[in-house]
Amino acid sequence: MSEVARSFATAQVQAGYVPAQAENTAVPPIHQSNAFEFASLSEARDLFALRREGNIYSRAANPTVLVFEQRVAALEDGIAAAAVASGQAAVALALLALARQGEHIVAARQLYGGTVDLLQDTFADWGIEVDFVDQDDIAAWSAAVRPTTRALFAESITNPNAQVLDVRAVAAIARDAGVPLVIDHTVATPYLQRAKDFGADIVVHSATKYLGGHGTSLGGVIVDLGTFDFGADPERWPQLALPYRRVAGGSLVERFGGTGSPFIALVKTKYVHDLGPSLSAFNAFQLLQGLETLDLRMQRHSASGLAVAAFLAEHPAVTRVSHPGLASSPWHERAKEYLPRGAASVFSFDVASSGDPLADFDRIERLIAALRVVRLVANIGDARSLIAHPASMTHSHLTAEQLAEAGISPTTLRLSIGLEDPADVIADLGAALATLEG
Repeated sequence: MSEVARSFATAQVQAGYVPAQAENTAVPPIHQSNAFEFASLSEARDLFALRREGNIYSRAANPTVLVFEQRVAALEDGIAAAAVASGQAAVALALLALARQGEHIVAARQLYGGTVDLLQDTFADWGIEVDFVDQDDIAAWSAAVRPTTRALFAESITNPNAQVLDVRAVAAIARDAGVPLVIDHTVATPYLQRAKDFGADIVVHSATKYLGGHGTSLGGVIVDLGTFDFGADPERWPQLALPYRRVAGGSLVERFGGTGSPFIALVKTKYVHDLGPSLSAFNAFQLLQGLETLDLRMQRHSASGLAVAAFLAEHPAVTRVSHPGLASSPWHERAKEYLPRGAASVFSFDVASSGDPLADFDRIERLIAALRVVRLVANIGDARSLIAHPASMTHSHLTAEQLAEAGISPTTLRLSIGLEDPADVIADLGAALATLEG
């Protein structure tokens, strides 16, 4: 014990630990600390001025979180990443760093319901305009672009209908418009598709889903793929290319344009710092455990998902299966191009409608109540097989017109096929569908 820590009260707080001491753990440790001790005031001053890298406070940066960020960036072949508290936070902060009040985003109609809520309600409150287009209508993407447009945004594989985005075509529109293409890559993951290879500039993930894979920890991540030059048009990107008023000494492009990411620096030093959607060290640790088996899990998810989809496609009680791995899918050929390792295990199917919405809901409820292996959970990408009813759950805030545009009917059910034996999942669904007969 040091000379300072002589008393009981001081010893119980400080004894046995040296802040600068490193341990040779084989697995990234959980740095469960709110803040970090500085070696000197000069070091603290340089850290706060962004003149050097290091740990200050876990709201903006944490060593365990940093390992997670670097690992996801490596999997996406990106240059930097920012991990945040949820996938919703990742979408919000990525787009807020690009579009400000009076500016504009073009987004696909076929988005997760919570993302639509964010873009059409909350962004509208903040003075950011959003136009929604059919993601398969390339001309509509081009026609929606304005001088104030600052991003194009879509999911590489949609939730719930597993529509496959023509990333190359939309990326070409973004390049012509001089704005980045932002891709929600949650369902595809970097194992099934490298969005950078097809022209995307920024990807976001709900790490809660496949990246973690165990259904225990919320998290999100934003990755700069390093393909968009924010310094090429300073007037369009003043938040990045003009002097950064929070820290003296130039713009973020000047500071980070050579060896890092001005965009991720802005996300962390402004939006994570100000709004506080921080990823905890413990959740980062949990998500890192999931990442270690991502390729193995995605192979199983994909193979089992296709087997279940094929079964449902032949079932007499099922009227539609939306899975791009099926030859009948409008996105089958696109899946061959963009998803050579297999399509995702999130997809939808419809059962026959009686024409009476109340009666249809009762039938859907009866089907779900009969399931024993597949669980009714508002999540995807879990080790467990999950089912949801989008019209009354994840997409319930959408209007009838928006639901129809997204391909969601009152009898649409979403599946996320897990890691169980696919034969058990198929048998469970078959028994549940039998309750609709007669």
